[in-house]
Amino acid sequence: MSEERSLNFLEEIIEGDVREGKHDGRVLTRFPPEPNGFLHIGHAKSICLNFGIAQQYNGKTNLRFDDTNPVTEDTRYVDSIKEDIKWLGFDWDQELYSSDYFDQMYAFAMQLIQKGKAYVDDSTAEEIAASKGTPTEPGIPTPFRSRSVEENIRLFEEMKAGKYADGAKVLRAKIDLASPNMHMRDPLMYRIRHAHHHRTGDEWCIYPMYDFAHGQSDSIERITHSICTLEFIPHRPLYDWFIDELEIFPSKQYEFARLNMNYTVMSKRKLLQLVNERFVTGWDDPRMPTISGYRRRGYTPGSIRNFCERIGIAKRENIIEYSLLEFCIREDLNKSAWRRMAVLDPIKLVITNYPAGKEEVLVGENNPEVEGGEGARNIPFSREIWIEREDFMEEPPKKFFRLGVGLMVRLKHAYIVKCENFVKDENGRVTEVHCSYIPESRSGSDTSGINVKGTIHWVSVLHAKTAEIRLYDRLFQVEDPSSEDGDFKEYINPDSLTIIRNAFIEPDLATAIPGKGYQFIRKGYFTLDIDSNENSLVFNRTVTLKDAWAKESKKG
Repeated sequence: MSEERSLNFLEEIIEGDVREGKHDGRVLTRFPPEPNGFLHIGHAKSICLNFGIAQQYNGKTNLRFDDTNPVTEDTRYVDSIKEDIKWLGFDWDQELYSSDYFDQMYAFAMQLIQKGKAYVDDSTAEEIAASKGTPTEPGIPTPFRSRSVEENIRLFEEMKAGKYADGAKVLRAKIDLASPNMHMRDPLMYRIRHAHHHRTGDEWCIYPMYDFAHGQSDSIERITHSICTLEFIPHRPLYDWFIDELEIFPSKQYEFARLNMNYTVMSKRKLLQLVNERFVTGWDDPRMPTISGYRRRGYTPGSIRNFCERIGIAKRENIIEYSLLEFCIREDLNKSAWRRMAVLDPIKLVITNYPAGKEEVLVGENNPEVEGGEGARNIPFSREIWIEREDFMEEPPKKFFRLGVGLMVRLKHAYIVKCENFVKDENGRVTEVHCSYIPESRSGSDTSGINVKGTIHWVSVLHAKTAEIRLYDRLFQVEDPSSEDGDFKEYINPDSLTIIRNAFIEPDLATAIPGKGYQFIRKGYFTLDIDSNENSLVFNRTVTLKDAWAKESKKG
């Protein structure tokens, strides 16, 4: 353990267990996603916790897919989950599925029936809900609670054999209809579902409920520390009850606060709505809070792991600032992203005293934040270059350290230029800026003795490549879209995506490395999108150079 921080409560528990030799000093955790959607940033916290804490204590982590609902599950979700975990930098000890244990769970259910601890109920879902009572009123037994063991065995066997339709019968645990914990009031164990399963096909038509499958799967795998989020605290007595009644390996459940982050939604149901109703292009849309969305947007595994480490593990729910996640990726990319120049809103600059037809090659470091610069790239320079339209003003105010008539500025990696005049079209729009350059002012060998306060980026017209630039921003414009009145989709940020069709980029970016981060100087951090091909380059903005939202909130 690092001595730089104190132990969180889970580490204290595990350290105590290891010290006392519990489970022979063994630590085995599990990550149990349901394959009914793509993983989101909240799952990343759980992944980092379960895999990280096992590694910390020389333990292991199982990846177990909770595939007990064939209606919503799919192998493409299984594949995406495995890809996300590996991308985050973790690997599992065993790849397992709750469906691996269907035979064993059926046997467990029979064991409880034989003990008189489970019964088949023919009541409808509405009748069962009504019979459970309220938090202040005890439940009442349905007419089927008093069935004999023999009858329950026969009916459960017939359920398995496919004799009954969906919803006709369920298997319930017989516990305590007066329990103050509603989860203990004869919870459902099995329901009938005539649906094709992604692994077992049509072998089964009854499927265990989560509360029955979860603890028993943990026990079968001999999980030592079953780590869940806080909403499962009321489920823990039921988790323990099943294990105690079955007299199987005593896995234990522990709970921590899940990740809640502002300006986003974490509900899989709501994320699926965004996908199905085409508010986004898919689960991996760079605006989505999915791991695949962050990956496509240019986030790094290290930035997400760092984010999860910074927010820590607690027992109390709280809201994490989205800006903290953005801070983590800026911090990471500042050290790793290669610097390049791209002009997103171009205006032509003509260097009138630069020889016509002349070209030269300048040199720029890949990353000046790293000792040695991580190498360098060649930057072609010529008489005509593209600059950002915002870097020129017809009537510049005081302290405008860019271009206007009579003003001087340095071109990044190149020369100092002085604006002489400009050209407008018939609509009064500036189309060209004319400058002269100082030959002695070349970067790296400047002997001009002239100091200028401004430096701007540029791209040679003769050598520029074109690209589509996608400027992504937060998907929602309110901090908690789920808690606002009305449909959460009403609060989608209309400026969450801006597309620039024909930006100019320096030629080196034509061979941009997929998955690599690039800082477009003065514009933000970008990465090559999967929509790119040899004929069309597409770059996604990962994050701005500074937190623009913080500036807006201060205005407010």
